[in-house]
Amino acid sequence: MKVEVKAIVITGYGANCEVEMAQACRLGGAEQVDIVHLSELLHGRYRLDDYHLLNLAGGFLDGDDLGAGQAGAHRWLYARVQPGGETISDQLFRFIKAGKLVIGVCNGFQLMVKIGLLPGFDHHYNRRLVSLIHNDSSRFENRWVHLQVDPNSPCVFTRGLEQLYLPVRHGEGKFIAADAAVFHRLKDNNQIALRYIHPQSGEATTGYPWNPNGSPEGVAGICDPSGRLLGLMPHPEAFLHRTNHPRWTREELPEEGQGVALFRNGINFIRENLR
Repeated sequence: MKVEVKAIVITGYGANCEVEMAQACRLGGAEQVDIVHLSELLHGRYRLDDYHLLNLAGGFLDGDDLGAGQAGAHRWLYARVQPGGETISDQLFRFIKAGKLVIGVCNGFQLMVKIGLLPGFDHHYNRRLVSLIHNDSSRFENRWVHLQVDPNSPCVFTRGLEQLYLPVRHGEGKFIAADAAVFHRLKDNNQIALRYIHPQSGEATTGYPWNPNGSPEGVAGICDPSGRLLGLMPHPEAFLHRTNHPRWTREELPEEGQGVALFRNGINFIRENLR
């Protein structure tokens, strides 16, 4: 029996890309898409258990006053759901154990690494081994970037894709790891799903402005070893239609924006693997 895919998009406390992310899920084929304020999870009106795809939207959680995603991560880890008393993270870890999918974009990516969902080595989803810090430019970057997809990555969202052109909008997007061993393990596992590349050479770059934050080896997004959890700084939900492209009046472009493909891949994976 074909599963009807249910996607949940979390908003509140400064997230501001939830509408676009919900539309990306609809265009990707989800039958039900709910935009849910985090407080509604805390009050028990919604439960992650009822969904297949968790979307952590971009924005400025808590004004990034304690660092991007830091306060939000503590809320997810320690705030208790009423009634019942379990934490939201109890639902979250149960969601992941059930084989479901999570995508976090920009502030959502920052939230994922601060919780410890990524890199997810050895099925540990509460161990913080990587982070995202201030851009090397020391300023907010709002530009479009070229991305290379690792064809050997286990990431279910990027399957069949080669290159992407997406916008970034962040002040804290430089990827760092706790030590060299963590970074090498990410590379060995092909968990670096997306890299910033130079548009002419097609090679991964740390050069500005093609790499907007200075991430080593062009890291733009990583997944967990299962490929079911993806965090990325560029915004796929911001390129859903050709009119989102900065040169849409000057180039012949497909009607559908490139960002839809990531959500369609995730939703197709759910249909094929979950019941």
